[in-house]
Amino acid sequence: MTVKPARARSLSVEDRQSMILDAVTPLLIEHGQGVTTRQIAECAGIAEGTIFRAFDSKDELIRAAMDRQLDPEPFRRDLAALDLSAPLEQRVRAMVTLLRRRFAKIFALMSSVGAMGRPPSHDVAHEFTGLLAQVLAPDLARLAVPPARAAQVIRMIALAASVPHITAGAAFDDDELTALILYGLIGAQAQPNATL
Repeated sequence: MTVKPARARSLSVEDRQSMILDAVTPLLIEHGQGVTTRQIAECAGIAEGTIFRAFDSKDELIRAAMDRQLDPEPFRRDLAALDLSAPLEQRVRAMVTLLRRRFAKIFALMSSVGAMGRPPSHDVAHEFTGLLAQVLAPDLARLAVPPARAAQVIRMIALAASVPHITAGAAFDDDELTALILYGLIGAQAQPNATL
């Protein structure tokens, strides 16, 4: 007697949407809005019709993918998970890595797809600066500037290093950016009365 394999449980609409969004993001970076529903279905391992049971149209799917990447909540969770007892250098590197990963994906999508979805708000940028400052606060005595100012610098440098049009030339890696943020270009500030 043969036993029939159990049928896979059906996914909720939310789970189906999430699975499709996971598949579509890299395709959008590669193909932009020209990506086909067939390509999306093949990448997600589903039938093409399943896309339209989760989303009303391809445009709605693309907007949902953009909104997902612009959603600040995953970044908030990643920052909150950073170990505040870790050395300052490790925390700064972690911040640089998280920021660059977020900025790079958003800019890659916007370059391929265009500006769809809600634009990042100014309030979110200020909130992120505040969250970064909290990660720096345990080392207040080591910082040459207030944590909020240091956080602003880290965010600006990570942003600039994530945009290919700005970095023209050799790419920066997270270690190099972290060293530049922490130690500057000359390694230490010159003393006002130092003799040359």
